Amino acid sequence: MGFELRPATTDDIPALAALWYPAWRDGHLGGVPDKLVALRTPDDFVRRATDVQPYALVAADADALLGFVAVKDDELDQLFVAAEARGTGVAGDLLHAGEQLIAGAGHERAWLAVVATNARARRFYERHGWVDEGDFLFPADTADGTIDVPCRRYAKTVSL
Repeated sequence: MGFELRPATTDDIPALAALWYPAWRDGHLGGVPDKLVALRTPDDFVRRATDVQPYALVAADADALLGFVAVKDDELDQLFVAAEARGTGVAGDLLHAGEQLIAGAGHERAWLAVVATNARARRFYERHGWVDEGDFLFPADTADGTIDVPCRRYAKTVSL
C-alpha cells in the first residue's frame, strides 16, 4: 500500500474527524464511561481534530487519510488508523514517526494511555516494544471538562 506521512493541515480536519470517530468507537465502546460515549459525537470529533491538527501527522494515499498520530511533549497522545488500513503497515509507520518526534524533542522516554479493554491496541504496542506500566485513570478531555477513563499506561525508551 503506497502512502505518505505528512503534517496534518487544516484542510485535513473534516477527513481526520471522519476517520477518528468510528476508529475511536471501535476501540473504546464498552471500556469507557457511558457519559464519555454520549459526548463523543461526530461534531465533537471535528472539535478534537481541530485541536490535534497542529501537532499531528497523517498517513495519506492518493484518495484518503488512512490514519494519524499526534504527539504532545513526551506523550503519544493519539494513534488511530482507518479499519481498511489495518494490517498494511500504516499503524507501525505512524507509531515509529511519533516515537521519532518525541525523541527529536529531547525526550528519552515516551508514554501513552490505552483504554484497559482495548486488547488489540495493547497487543500492537507490546509488539512494538512498549511496556505496560499498569492501571491509571486518564482524564479524557471533553467540551464540558474531563472524565476519568480506566486505562493502562505504556512506556518506551525512544531515541533517534
